[in-house]
Amino acid sequence: MNSPENASLFAHAGEHRQLRTATTQTCGEALVRLLEHYGVELVFGIPGVHTVELYRGLAASTLRHVTPRHEQGAGFMADGYARVTGKPGVCFIITGPGMTNIATAMAQAYADSIPMLVISSVNATHQLGNGAGRLHELPSQHGVFAGLTAFSHTLLNADELPQVLARAFAVFGSERPRPVHIEIPLDVIVAPVRGMTFGAPVLPAKPTGAPTALDEAAGLLAGARHPLLLVGGGAIEAATELRALAERLQAPVALTINAKGLLPRGHALSIGSTQSLPATRALVREADVVLAVGTELGETDYDVVFDGGFAIDGKLVRIDIDAQQAMRNFPPDVAIAADAKLALAALDARLAARPLPLREAGWGAPRVRAVRAAVNASYDGPMRSQAALLDTVLDTLPSAVIVGDSTRPVYAGNFAFEAAEPRSWFNSSTGYGTLGYGLPAAIGARLASDNRPVICLIGDGGLQFTLPELASAVEAGVPVIVLLWNNRGYAEIRKHMVERDIEPIGVDIYTPDFLALARGFGCCATTAETPSLLANELKQAATRRVPTLIEIDEQKWFDNVSGEPA
Repeated sequence: MNSPENASLFAHAGEHRQLRTATTQTCGEALVRLLEHYGVELVFGIPGVHTVELYRGLAASTLRHVTPRHEQGAGFMADGYARVTGKPGVCFIITGPGMTNIATAMAQAYADSIPMLVISSVNATHQLGNGAGRLHELPSQHGVFAGLTAFSHTLLNADELPQVLARAFAVFGSERPRPVHIEIPLDVIVAPVRGMTFGAPVLPAKPTGAPTALDEAAGLLAGARHPLLLVGGGAIEAATELRALAERLQAPVALTINAKGLLPRGHALSIGSTQSLPATRALVREADVVLAVGTELGETDYDVVFDGGFAIDGKLVRIDIDAQQAMRNFPPDVAIAADAKLALAALDARLAARPLPLREAGWGAPRVRAVRAAVNASYDGPMRSQAALLDTVLDTLPSAVIVGDSTRPVYAGNFAFEAAEPRSWFNSSTGYGTLGYGLPAAIGARLASDNRPVICLIGDGGLQFTLPELASAVEAGVPVIVLLWNNRGYAEIRKHMVERDIEPIGVDIYTPDFLALARGFGCCATTAETPSLLANELKQAATRRVPTLIEIDEQKWFDNVSGEPA
């Protein structure tokens, strides 16, 4: 197609051929070298006419490229990769529709503080903001994404690329991690970069917390008779420090969904992730000092019943790398702007140097046991049968990473499931709460997990959002295991409609033959209706080199595992 837009691209390519010499490289080539320099291993993207120059140096690099079937899939794959590794997931995305396609994935990552680097093209510098109807043109692509990122930057000078990337990696390594967007105009992508050097990356140190605030917090905790810890995903690297402090204080610990695994399964001080349930809420209100670490104290972890019933009556100490977040939702008595790992270690050192009072009899582990017993007794038949599904997975594949979508077994697991280690249970039902996340995020997680099995736990409605990514998994050789919970529609929303006396509309959707579809994509596909059958299928799936879809009919599972009719 010989359009004005293509003519413009060919002109830029011609400029590139004239300018490129043995001693220079284009901005696109320099970008690839800089990503290698920062330890990037994977790039997710769909090449397009506006991004081909980003790919010029890719084939000769150490970076692996994975092609999703939709830019939203690229973002979710990058998210899953980042959650398992702690490293930023990187995407190459085309101008305009590519960027609006990835917006939902960026918003989910923003909500959950996930590092993601989105490199996009944008129209040439002399075309920006002209409104001339250019190919893929947005009035202000930068403006659209400024609200979904730590920062969105338009690179107007190729020589500034190293500085802008350094800013991005400073966010990922030293601040609250969130997506960063760098857009490069078409003429800048092909512009020469000269004299770029590659010394060791220099990044700011993480904040350690003000000594006076740490002293004040240690004083409150030292004098507490009923201390309690609320811990979020911001403490994901602090498992050792958290356990040491909790055991020193004999303090019950409640973990958010993204913090699961920070205490070992069955630890005597672990309440689990039941902050929205009455027994746990009562325990929190009994605490005279609450230490909240790396948690927003937001509703999707503390009030999923949406009744406003979560309360903190004692003194509140908050540790957060984001100083602003430490002031939101529940105002603290002491605020510590610091990295969770460093601050917890500093608090533990201070407490080790002073005598601690005797805890009131029945606090700590005995009180946790009572709360856990009350919580377990409150679970109904469907909840127990879905918990049995998750127990079967973990008993069969103890090292598995479980990546969830918004579906009933995930909601159950957010309460009842205890992860074996950090970064092995995460899903999209919290924060932004999107559908379709599970499959592409599981692909990204499996790419990051060496030989650890990765389970995608997803419903039939959610899977239809991103079903074509099965082809991406087959193409990339990613043997992800898809557990498909099939209740033939949006059952959770149907339930809410009925509870509110609304005639259900739009929730009983057409259900395709998922087994045939999966096989058509090149996957193995089967069913499982009991824990023993599921365990057998999981064992076989874990040995394959291609993805496996295991369909579980909700009603049959309930019938066989003592659940109630849906």
